[in-house]
Amino acid sequence: MATPSDPTGLTPHEERNRAAWDADSDDYQRRHGAELAFSGGHAWGTTRIPEAELRVLGDVADRDVLELGCGAAQWSIALAREGARPVGLDLSEKQLEHARRLMAEAGVDFPLIHGSAEAVPLPDASFDIVFCDHGAMTFADPYRTVPEAARLLRPGGLFAFNHGSPIETICWPLDAEEVGDSLVIDYFGMHAIDDGETITFQLPYGEWIRLFRANGLAVEDLIEPRPGPDATSSYRSPAAVAWARRWPSEGIWRLRRV
Repeated sequence: MATPSDPTGLTPHEERNRAAWDADSDDYQRRHGAELAFSGGHAWGTTRIPEAELRVLGDVADRDVLELGCGAAQWSIALAREGARPVGLDLSEKQLEHARRLMAEAGVDFPLIHGSAEAVPLPDASFDIVFCDHGAMTFADPYRTVPEAARLLRPGGLFAFNHGSPIETICWPLDAEEVGDSLVIDYFGMHAIDDGETITFQLPYGEWIRLFRANGLAVEDLIEPRPGPDATSSYRSPAAVAWARRWPSEGIWRLRRV
């Protein structure tokens, strides 16, 4: 299982985010590992809505699949069990250590790449599906990741990623632990967002669409997952889950390489 050497030439936000994830990786898996294991890794977002219900990726058997920001690779492990040929990429070596452990426990094997989603060390047109559930699309610059995803896809390939919604972003004060019900961040001009620990990224809806079109990606769907009445989450407080029943906290873009 090839793992390229430590990525070089990282931008300041990549360096900062990598350090934060390396420091938090063990605690992250303790906080959320049980929930991810319960869903079999095969569910979307912070309230783990099953892929069987949303049908974002479709049939993955015999497909070459790249997961951007795979973390401990729970998603890719689930896809390997369905007959896909996954590759997991993550900027955090500590997260990839957890991925290797879970892969060994699951009895599956596929490549893991220690690298950035902004500069993926793989050839053009290598994949039928590129996807991400938060992960790299949250913590990497979309002006670099979207062109990379388009480059890596074969004609007709699927790019699907789940991301925090712009609506949630503009309602979440940078110094707060919880999202609120007031607009507190400017919508226009959103890009890099510094919360004091990590740098995350967000764009207005129109800018997302223009970026997709500029890179040969056609929008097939924008799924806005809504938690059910009994949904719980290790990622969100009950109040935040209730918020997400009223307004979209996440959005899954489904795009096709034309």
